[in-house]
Amino acid sequence: MKRKKAVALKYKKEFNAPIVTAVGFGEIAEKILNKAKESNVPIVEDESLVNELSKIEPSSPIPYELYEAVARIIAFIYHLDEKQNIKE
Repeated sequence: MKRKKAVALKYKKEFNAPIVTAVGFGEIAEKILNKAKESNVPIVEDESLVNELSKIEPSSPIPYELYEAVARIIAFIYHLDEKQNIKE
């Protein structure tokens, strides 16, 4: 069985790039995921992306090579937020 990995990102429009806020493996990954669920933070599963992001030090911006992949996720989350706001 593979060890679970999780990476938390933070992005605001005024940032130059998303920031890695947490990286965890095993139990720490579970804690990151549980905290996200408790806080209603969207969780996106992408094994290859999390493998790359997990190499980045927390508090560091993501590298340029990952901009496109992360931008797709951010766009997806904004789309989910818009759909949720329409329902409310």
